[in-house]
Amino acid sequence: MEQTIFDHMEKVRGITEKSIRRIPEEMADIIPEGFNNSIRWNFGHIAFVQEKLVFGISGEKMNVPVNYERLFGAGTKPADWIEEPPSFREIASVLTEQKPRIKTFLHGRMDQKLPSPFTNRGGITFYTTGEAFLFGFYHEAIHMETIKQIYRSIINKG
Repeated sequence: MEQTIFDHMEKVRGITEKSIRRIPEEMADIIPEGFNNSIRWNFGHIAFVQEKLVFGISGEKMNVPVNYERLFGAGTKPADWIEEPPSFREIASVLTEQKPRIKTFLHGRMDQKLPSPFTNRGGITFYTTGEAFLFGFYHEAIHMETIKQIYRSIINKG
């Protein structure tokens, strides 16, 4: 079952990686009416949250740039940024680089208890590394749908 889960991660993340390569970066920071965040923020948020769900809440060192939490953590938004965000290429690199690290770290650990239960902003509590990791697929899909909606809104307005 573990290999099936890792294969699914490859598929889900593959969709995300393909999208960040296909969307023109000049659309990255447009925030259409009705949205709080940009396409760039959503891609960065996907990378940051998956890192936190796998490594951060397990008590391991997170391997994303230190500014990702300030720029892309829950509750952040581009309107509050006081530093230059990473390029699409940089975010794409983080997204791609996460996959082998996640596989290596989680191999044989899906049922490992977290140092302490973690409750996300939505009120969902995770007790094992596998629970948190699997939630990341749902989270990534939500933000990919938001990216598609922002993209369509930009295209239809232009």
